[in-house]
Amino acid sequence: MRATVFHGAGDIRVEEVPRPHAGVGEAVIRVTLTTICGTDLHIVRGEYAVRPGLVIGHEPVGVIEELGDGVTGYEIGDRVLVGAITPCGQCRACLSGQLAQCGHGHGFEAVGGWRFGNTINGAQAEYLLVPSAQANLAKIPNELTDEQVVLLADIASTGFSGAESGDVRLGDSVVVFAQGPIGLCATAGAKLMGASLIIAVESDPTRAAMARKMGADVVLNQKEVDVISEVRRLTDGGADVAIEALGLQETFENALRCLRPGGTLSSLGVYSGKLQVPYDAFAAGLGDYKIVTTLCPGGKERMRRLMNLVQSGRFDPTPLLTHRFSLDQIVEAYDLFGERRDGVLKVAIKP
Repeated sequence: MRATVFHGAGDIRVEEVPRPHAGVGEAVIRVTLTTICGTDLHIVRGEYAVRPGLVIGHEPVGVIEELGDGVTGYEIGDRVLVGAITPCGQCRACLSGQLAQCGHGHGFEAVGGWRFGNTINGAQAEYLLVPSAQANLAKIPNELTDEQVVLLADIASTGFSGAESGDVRLGDSVVVFAQGPIGLCATAGAKLMGASLIIAVESDPTRAAMARKMGADVVLNQKEVDVISEVRRLTDGGADVAIEALGLQETFENALRCLRPGGTLSSLGVYSGKLQVPYDAFAAGLGDYKIVTTLCPGGKERMRRLMNLVQSGRFDPTPLLTHRFSLDQIVEAYDLFGERRDGVLKVAIKP
């Protein structure tokens, strides 16, 4: 099969590799649509280490091609969505309700549940081996297209989780730092959860316009205004929840400084280098702040719920898919996505 193989920082190639086959409890899907994620960029740039020779990518939609022994309730030919996180459903983390930290039989591990394109071959390929298939294959309703569901595998699930983990309540004020794909979904998630004021922070005009489409009431350009003072003015003293969706020291710190006492910072960014918490922004530990982090929730029930949101018309992810490429064009797609050219938000890759 053809697949996108990581060879080292700045070196990915579309190559012929062995096609996988399903063992016990596994499935193989023929990938019909996938995408490039910001985390994939971290890998390609050498900022997040994976082994050379790995097939990368973790946002898969496809058709079941093979079913291993022990996988029931599915048939060859079923259209399925598979989350970026593939919990086994049986380990200590899963049974404790922390599916994203699934250790796959090895206890708790950092980013344990994220395997595609991290510790096992991923989705930017013609075929994908799905572990713990019983827990991770979510059938796609006939009424929904691949493009309507592909972004649910990671960015929508992750973005929504920023609002969920931040415990956004009816009538809350929420500020979302950075309106990339994850931040845009965090904005949409805050609206779905009943926030009465959503402030997006973004300087890119294309992303600022999309933020309004996704539910932002106000968009602040950090290059033109003092975001912290403006958020405090708009919220009468500080936001109830601040969502950080970029992964920089500056945005993390500014999110913390925008909170009211007792507020929650919900962090979704993937950080590199050293992250510090200034004691004054943290009120020297006396401000009753909460700082929470979330790894993309996965599993078939999560995918089912997200597809229900799309099917009901409450969330439409398709405007975020701005560009489309074939698998053989994926190096070009990475370049466009990484350089943020031509108003790109997400690119669809069709094997």
